[in-house]
Amino acid sequence: MCDHCCIESVKERMLSRRHLFTGAAAVAATAAAASVVNTAPAIAAGHGGPKDLTHELHHDFPTYFGAPGFTSTQKFNFAQHGFNLNEWTVNEHTGTHMDAPLHFSADGQSVAEIPIESLVVPLSIVDIASRAQDNADTEVTPDDIKAWKAANGDLPAGGCVAMHSGWGVHVNSDKFRNADGDGKMHFPGFHKEATQMLIEDGNTIGMAVDTLSLDYGLSGDFATHYAWLPTNRWGLENVANLDKLPASGATLVVGAPKVRGGTGGPCRLIALT
Repeated sequence: MCDHCCIESVKERMLSRRHLFTGAAAVAATAAAASVVNTAPAIAAGHGGPKDLTHELHHDFPTYFGAPGFTSTQKFNFAQHGFNLNEWTVNEHTGTHMDAPLHFSADGQSVAEIPIESLVVPLSIVDIASRAQDNADTEVTPDDIKAWKAANGDLPAGGCVAMHSGWGVHVNSDKFRNADGDGKMHFPGFHKEATQMLIEDGNTIGMAVDTLSLDYGLSGDFATHYAWLPTNRWGLENVANLDKLPASGATLVVGAPKVRGGTGGPCRLIALT
């Protein structure tokens, strides 16, 4: 359908709806809508309220390479056309997003090929925030994972292990990239040895960080990416609000885009505690 036909169709529907919702009918419809809006979402038994682990995506959101990774252009507006519609241009790896196996492998799963049962998983959080406050180049090590296990037991099968470094507080400043005079970035990530430990443990299918990269900022070889993703495991970057969750016991819901051939994409992440 052409743009003109679409606009005219929307206008005709709006006019017909104006005649429908008049008088008492309009009052009843408004009351019904208000009751729906104010109704709390149903949560499955055993879980509390949802927690949003997603940063708001916008043009100036920090990116690994520095250049903006997202733009939004309004193509239709309500005043002129009777509806709103924006057109997006987005780098797959912008904002709170997924790294699919295909991102760092020749033939790994695309973001659309990741099984849905691998996107609702137990979440385990390794907290290195106090260390990162003093050392931006710190990494999650095997000792950190051993300490988590000593406190919480074995990592749950089919789960995601997240690094909480406290870096999310810097997301609206240059400190998030934390580039020095030579352009080298400084922020925490997973050490390759910790990554290998998680692979050998066999229970973990997802890795998450609250920084720009699974690898720490100074990495020149993306060792963690190359070790993790080709095993058909996925990663999440720029995760928000990990400080609001317990070290264990939460369930992570990954709203990954189902884009054919995608190497990743912005996600809406929700945790149930």
